[in-house]
Amino acid sequence: MNEPVLYESKIKNVAFGKDVKVVQPVNVYGCTIGDDCFIGPFVEIQKDVTIGSRTKVQSHTFICELVSIGDDCFIGHGVMFINDLFAKGGPARGDKTLWKETKIGNNVSIGSNATILPINICDNVVIGAGAVVTKNITEQGVYAGNPAKKIK
Repeated sequence: MNEPVLYESKIKNVAFGKDVKVVQPVNVYGCTIGDDCFIGPFVEIQKDVTIGSRTKVQSHTFICELVSIGDDCFIGHGVMFINDLFAKGGPARGDKTLWKETKIGNNVSIGSNATILPINICDNVVIGAGAVVTKNITEQGVYAGNPAKKIK
């Protein structure tokens, strides 16, 4: 019987602002997290991610490379950010030139279990729980559904 290679979740090479609270276990590395942020347990934040000040990231959320989140945002439980659209019919398999960026504005709330594809979301937007955001959001409002559409 073979033994697996074991890795531990950890915090490594992170630029933290003042008064950041992190509930372990988390896997957070190579990113920048602004002042007064909260990072819940079972969160992964990958390298080259930037999170603005006073933003809360709830448990079980995955924030992949190339994501930027503004100030005063709320990221609900289990939110998944995607940077690989399987442009060649499957995973990029390390070809990061195929990955795309996501930019989230200020004062954006994203409900639990939403999926955010590589898009831009302007300031002052609410994304409903379970929504799948497939296109840029350029107008303030509340968006929900799959694919997400403006509902108010």
